[in-house]
Amino acid sequence: MLSNAPAGTGEVPLQQRSPERDAMVAEIVLASRILAREGIVDSFGHVSARHPDRRDHYLMPRTRAAELVTPEDVLVFDREDVLVSATQARIFAERSIHGAIYRARPDVQAICHHHAPAMMPFCTSDAALVPVFHLGATMGATVPLWDSQDEFGDTNLIVSTQAQGDSLARALGANWTVLMRGHGATVAGRSLREMTFRAIYGARNAEVQLKAAQLGAVRRLTAAEAVSAAEFNLTPFAMDRAWEQWTRHVDTPRPF
Repeated sequence: MLSNAPAGTGEVPLQQRSPERDAMVAEIVLASRILAREGIVDSFGHVSARHPDRRDHYLMPRTRAAELVTPEDVLVFDREDVLVSATQARIFAERSIHGAIYRARPDVQAICHHHAPAMMPFCTSDAALVPVFHLGATMGATVPLWDSQDEFGDTNLIVSTQAQGDSLARALGANWTVLMRGHGATVAGRSLREMTFRAIYGARNAEVQLKAAQLGAVRRLTAAEAVSAAEFNLTPFAMDRAWEQWTRHVDTPRPF
């Protein structure tokens, strides 16, 4: 396991805390608790963020329900998904999802994998998930569906290898949300707050679309509307307002 930065790099040693790392860990905990309260994750699902001091590493909690995550639970993994932190804790096999997307997308700073109930009908049918209202557009104008069956045949549907993670990352492409056939969804963002916003309103978009379909033909946003609405709603003007409200309803992690 790596415990120190390479000589001469100027990077912060991996076992050394920094104000930036502590702040990122606290925000991972908050995002995990918010997503649990909003019904996006339950006993299953997980949140991660790129390491602020070492861009080729990421931070992710040990195996634990998101609502219960504490700062002490957040561990360090390298770009190959190898555990760097000194711990005997159980770790998520599906860290392969996170590592693959960080390797493929330098712009991605945070990821959530979840099984929100509203998303599941779109993971188990041929119906496409499309933006139908302005806040829902933050999930992305296009939401692809990844089917593990295409490359890997019959599996337990858990993304537990780098090959599977890389395949999922290719399906995500330049988008922000990807559905996983028979499993759930993975959401990326340029920050933890943005990822949280995309995950929550992506699930709410799915709820609205399902209800609209019961009334008749679904009227989706145009591609230009979806892009414009997402750009507006992912500004601090909107995201900070939502984050302030969401954090009022969860316990703020104590300093560690």
